[in-house]
Amino acid sequence: MPGTTTAAPAGVKRKRDPAKAERREAKSKKRQKSPASGDDGDDGDDVQAEILQLEAQILESRRHYNNIATLLQLSKKPADDAPVLAAVALCRVFSRLLAAGDMVKSKGMGEAEATVVAWLKERYRELLDTLLQNFLRSDNPAKQSVALTLLMRLVKEESKATKDYNLKTGPLSRLIEALLFLPEDDANRDEFAEKYFKPFDDVRFHTFKTIKNVLSTDLDDAEKKLVAANSLSLLLSLDTVPQSKDDIKNYHTESQSKSSRPTLQVYKVQAQEAWLATMRAGLDKEQRKAILTTFSYQIAPWFQQPEMLMDFLTDSYDVGGATSLLALSGLYYLISEKNLDYPSFYLKLYSLLDEGLLHSKHRSRFFRLLDTFMSSTHLPAALVASFIKRLSRLALHSPPAGVVIVVPWIYNMFKRHPACTFMMHREVRDPALKEKLEQEGMDDPFDMSELDPMETNAIESSVWELEALQSHYHPNVATLAKIISEQFTKRSYNLEDFLDHSYTALLDTELDRDLKKDPEVEFEIPKRILTAEEGLNPIGQLLQQVIEAR
Repeated sequence: MPGTTTAAPAGVKRKRDPAKAERREAKSKKRQKSPASGDDGDDGDDVQAEILQLEAQILESRRHYNNIATLLQLSKKPADDAPVLAAVALCRVFSRLLAAGDMVKSKGMGEAEATVVAWLKERYRELLDTLLQNFLRSDNPAKQSVALTLLMRLVKEESKATKDYNLKTGPLSRLIEALLFLPEDDANRDEFAEKYFKPFDDVRFHTFKTIKNVLSTDLDDAEKKLVAANSLSLLLSLDTVPQSKDDIKNYHTESQSKSSRPTLQVYKVQAQEAWLATMRAGLDKEQRKAILTTFSYQIAPWFQQPEMLMDFLTDSYDVGGATSLLALSGLYYLISEKNLDYPSFYLKLYSLLDEGLLHSKHRSRFFRLLDTFMSSTHLPAALVASFIKRLSRLALHSPPAGVVIVVPWIYNMFKRHPACTFMMHREVRDPALKEKLEQEGMDDPFDMSELDPMETNAIESSVWELEALQSHYHPNVATLAKIISEQFTKRSYNLEDFLDHSYTALLDTELDRDLKKDPEVEFEIPKRILTAEEGLNPIGQLLQQVIEAR
């Protein structure tokens, strides 16, 4: 390093400093000590003492600035303790130098002083590189955590020392970018989110900008997938959205520059851009579901123009299954809360009523959302009738746990939309037509293959399927289906009471039922199952034919 020394005045003999002499003597003895004579604990203490001595000398006099290079070399060693101790010491050194203004060129500064400042800046950048590359990407969790803590402390110290500090030019941008390229299961990102990203608005704001900038660069498919997954984990960690400028008040840095103190509108715009960049990066099915699950309260409030989310929601609908249902839930939120115009919403919802719906493990979630979607009393009667009729038809070949959801839901729809009650009872006034119907019956006008719920003619049909379910083999289902034939004096059902039924739950209910009277069972126990007195009985003969046919 280009060192600076102070010459002694002519004719004046410099006095010997006793303290320095003692330190040199102690250092000399330390070097003469045999490595074999001390244990590992003593070696660790010696390294720590040496690092503390190097740090003290740097802070004592500028003549010892070369110790910074020594500490940097120690921080790059493959050992565990010495590099961490050296990095912590360097962080304290540069914090003091930044606070004292020793790393800033000023007007009128001499060439030698400017050279020293340039050298210090170069060593400072070297420290940042070491923390970002050697520490943050290390397999040692302790070194990773130390790197994160030291880098964020240096960000804070830089903001104190710089009048118009810009986070973009400091180490924060490099740190966030490094976190985005770490493996998906890396714990540093979670620590960053909990300690800095969630609590501090300036760190959060700059993270939004960095996510957008990184995803806007030319990345290959593997890198883009990794960055998108990591940015999604950061963004999903935010559980609140600021509603006013008073909600933006916690800052990690102490700079007063406008770039680190955004307005509410600018703050939301940056968050919106980060979300859009992440959504456009190519997400898998599980990542889409993670976004759609928290869409209404964690993502959509960031957007001032909800139509910007339409492409993502329609693409998610095309994925199928539970993802389609969650996408419709997001669309419904935009329609009801953000006044979004989406005429084909109920057309897409109707298309989800397929043969596998009542057998699906997502059946309960679907009916919870369906009940919300159909809650308005201003829906056309023809539309509601199509949903009632289609679910009635699907209930004919669904498990009992599915039927016990459909019947109460249809009952609630009839209570909510009286115009559809003609599907339960429609009196024929023409005597001739009535006689013909009694003799020949009629064809069901409902078109099951029609995709448009307004064109199915369901309002002209009836719910004969529910009457057929009154003869269901399961007594609970048969009893429940009979409510359609009774007077509608009962209040609407609470759908939650029926959503979690299953074969196991229905069987347990029957087994746990208290019997008022023991059932009378009368049968003859056969002595043989497959054989008769001579040869096989009919069942045995049939079984033999099956075996021979195979």
